[in-house]
Amino acid sequence: MKKNNLKVVKIDNNKSLFNYEKKILIKDLALDLKLGYYDFEKDKPQKVKFTLEIDYRDKKPTNDKDLKSIVNYDKVVKLIRKLVKNKHYNFLETLAEDVFDELFKDKRIDKITLQIEKLEIMKDCSSVGIQVSKKRSHEKL
Repeated sequence: MKKNNLKVVKIDNNKSLFNYEKKILIKDLALDLKLGYYDFEKDKPQKVKFTLEIDYRDKKPTNDKDLKSIVNYDKVVKLIRKLVKNKHYNFLETLAEDVFDELFKDKRIDKITLQIEKLEIMKDCSSVGIQVSKKRSHEKL
């Protein structure tokens, strides 16, 4: 008869035994900005909608008294507003890369899915746009 080699692990209030996978959701952030390649797009602002999913990992539980213990969605929205405030982007893809570059400065963030849509550019469509996902590589190059 084989001997059972299983160990009993006591789980108590020691949160260090866990890893957390968290997700920030920002849906339908609508901003007026100058965006586009064509001359008629550079003349006046147009409505653009942002939707983001930000996956992040943490080894600690959220501290209810410490804003730095979370990836703050308000900070993400302000960052996007700041990026588009004074810069004209020709392409949605270059705007997306700037958003990725800023957000990935937070080392906890593992993956970002970003959707950007122009809401008023094509008469027969409610929107046109892109969706891009970018994941942090943990491999050394």
